Amino acid sequence: MINIIFRAHVCLILLALTGAAYATELKLWYDQPANTWEEALPLGNGRLGAMVFGGVEKETIQLNEDTFWGGGPHNNLNPAARAALPEIRRLISAGQHAEASSLAEKTISSQGAQGMPYQSAGVLDIHFPGHEKYQDYYRELDLQDAVARTRYKVGEVTYQREVFASFIDQVVVVRLRADRKGALNFSLGLSHPEGMAVSVQGNDLLMRGKSVDHEGIKGQVRLANLARVVPVDGTVNILDQRLQVSNASEAFILVSMATNFIHYRDVSGDELARAQQALQKAAAAFTSADDYEKRLAAHREFYRGYFNRVALDLASNEFAREPTDKRIREFAARHDPALVALYFQFGRYLLISSSQPGTQPANLQGIWNPHSQPPWDSKYTLNINAQMNYWPSEVTQLSELHEPFIQLVRELAQTGRETAQTMYGAAGWAAHHNTDIWRSSGAVDGPWGPWPVSSAWLVEHLWQRYMYTGDKEFLREVYPIFKSACDFFVDFLMRDEKTGWLVVSPSMSPENEPQATGVKLAAGVTMDNQLLFDLFSHSIAAAEILRQDKTEIKRWQKIVDNLPPMQIGRYHQLQEWLEDWDNPFDQHRHVSHLYGLFPSNQISPIHTPELFNAARVSMEQRGDPSTGWSMNWKINLWARLLDGDRALKLIRDQISPAGGTGFSEAGGTYPNLFDAHPPFQIDGNFGFTSGVTEMLAQSHDGAVHLLPALPHAWPTGEVKGLVMRGGFVLNMAWEKGELTYVKVVSRLGGNLRLRSYSPLPESASVRAKPARGKNTNPFYDVPKIKALLKHTRRQIPRLSFADIYLVDVATVPGGEYVWQRRPL
Repeated sequence: MINIIFRAHVCLILLALTGAAYATELKLWYDQPANTWEEALPLGNGRLGAMVFGGVEKETIQLNEDTFWGGGPHNNLNPAARAALPEIRRLISAGQHAEASSLAEKTISSQGAQGMPYQSAGVLDIHFPGHEKYQDYYRELDLQDAVARTRYKVGEVTYQREVFASFIDQVVVVRLRADRKGALNFSLGLSHPEGMAVSVQGNDLLMRGKSVDHEGIKGQVRLANLARVVPVDGTVNILDQRLQVSNASEAFILVSMATNFIHYRDVSGDELARAQQALQKAAAAFTSADDYEKRLAAHREFYRGYFNRVALDLASNEFAREPTDKRIREFAARHDPALVALYFQFGRYLLISSSQPGTQPANLQGIWNPHSQPPWDSKYTLNINAQMNYWPSEVTQLSELHEPFIQLVRELAQTGRETAQTMYGAAGWAAHHNTDIWRSSGAVDGPWGPWPVSSAWLVEHLWQRYMYTGDKEFLREVYPIFKSACDFFVDFLMRDEKTGWLVVSPSMSPENEPQATGVKLAAGVTMDNQLLFDLFSHSIAAAEILRQDKTEIKRWQKIVDNLPPMQIGRYHQLQEWLEDWDNPFDQHRHVSHLYGLFPSNQISPIHTPELFNAARVSMEQRGDPSTGWSMNWKINLWARLLDGDRALKLIRDQISPAGGTGFSEAGGTYPNLFDAHPPFQIDGNFGFTSGVTEMLAQSHDGAVHLLPALPHAWPTGEVKGLVMRGGFVLNMAWEKGELTYVKVVSRLGGNLRLRSYSPLPESASVRAKPARGKNTNPFYDVPKIKALLKHTRRQIPRLSFADIYLVDVATVPGGEYVWQRRPL
């Protein structure tokens, strides 16, 4: 029985911990400097990024600016696709997949640019002569205020540093202090992997250069990087191409960066004027220690306006007082639930720091990258990774931070029109599995390229934004993107000769290949069918909400009716392909056919129990260990399978030391809590945060489900501020696995249906009634999927929901609804 998972007992430690104790748990801290980039601590304000090493004799702060990318405006289409398409389809239909793949690789995948690289903006280094011998070392990243701190002693002098990327002043700020007057002596310089020129102008260092040429595209992005010393006392001198500060007790360093990038088609900006303007404005605000405290307070207030919306406590113990790297090394062998909460909040911290309204969206490494040629170019991979970056945005109250990704969708819908027409002779817009700052929409990476379905997944983010916010004006503004994506598939879908179903051909189940063909290229794969079901179903719903396109609604519904159904194969697995090609020993990192389980909601234990069981079989076959991002997707999937203990097992796999920095599939976590593919990919961090949320609360399948996948190891805890679909904001606490407190704030009104394994606590003010029939709240409509096809006689017992508690509450906009256990 599901509710057995709630019977373990631990001490009750709720979020009512003292402020000091809770703040300690929300710090990454270490007793030694970083030796590698994956040990350094990330700071960011959405546009500017910094990795702080905390070195003693030499401090290294690696820098990024979110628009400093290789190449320049272009698209990477292969015009040969249109003529070759009929032959590629014929070959696939004839079972000649290898021949079809070879032809598609030449005629669909780009023969030129494969996407431009995101680049480092250089390094600020600070040398401290005479600091070779030190003691009492400590460094931290405080998630409560987005500040990195370093402290140590040399002799009898204590030295302290604070670094933050100011959200308000748009500079990276470094504060250096010594507790003895005149004891602070240092020099600073700027450098870049590409050898950019550095000059000294007064108290400023200036480094200028341009982005790299890449795959035939000239580097057209120019960078200006300015660093200014603002001494409180002491003297400043020029030494070679460095600034030297002597006999001080305190000083500030302000770093301003900018490029000439204005728009994905426009690089006509003045990078130096932009950098100078931000620096001059900031320098006027940082003239004294008192000014510094005011600017730090303004930065902190802005940041906490996002961060403090959600709190999580899973209880704590003595391990929370140990260095973060030690906690990671030993997590799998002991009970450290506070590290899970820290990792959860670290994901939110990273999204706040790498994605702000008006910036570029978080890329494969967020905004943190030390290379000119990073792994996978640090682009936007659209077959899972870029989408995963934004899974926590709505549910953990960071909706505004979803906007940069939504803007990417808007822009890709423009460049994708050229793709649809030029490559496929189709209307609407299309994109493939990768894009970059130039919103390139062609197919790249040879045999990985011919997957023209990313538009369907990208549109889903627009729909989910509406599902959480209920913002009809937003839906009206983006609805043309829905419609245009549908237009493409209306033209592109073909009828399968054997089944009569409408299928996407050519395509693939990213990035897997069945043994039956030995190549990726296929037609009618399960993920495509699930994505198109969502695209057309949600476009129909959007049109009905907006009262538009009655004719299109009928047309789209016919397409939905003619898509292939999900199928259960001979091993009782959810089939990944149209044919029953699945290998039960396949442990590929991608689990694309389980999109319908998560992030979609087409597979349900209540409404589609056989598919639910088949999805579980597929998950068992795939196994747990994999790349970091894959394991974090699996946390979400096991949460949707209502198996909290298995989800926690994946968490333990994830919070283990990463298997190096080279390319492999031995995922895990680096000492600075960055997710490892390896190498570093930030999507896993965001997937982790989403996964923990799914374990604690879900808002699909007709109801808000409280504690749907709570593991034995978390019998006591509290969470505040999660947002459920339909605009319900949820606070709850539990003890011994049973709810002791529930508070729901209804932003939009409408019926609130709550599902739980234990009865809700008493409430003197809430009129709840047992739920019957369909939920009348349209945000909780259950998908009407086609009847499945089953190719096995095997039967698997279904989950029992006999002990489930299900209540309805009529809510009004702004209403608060509270249930609380009475004190014993």
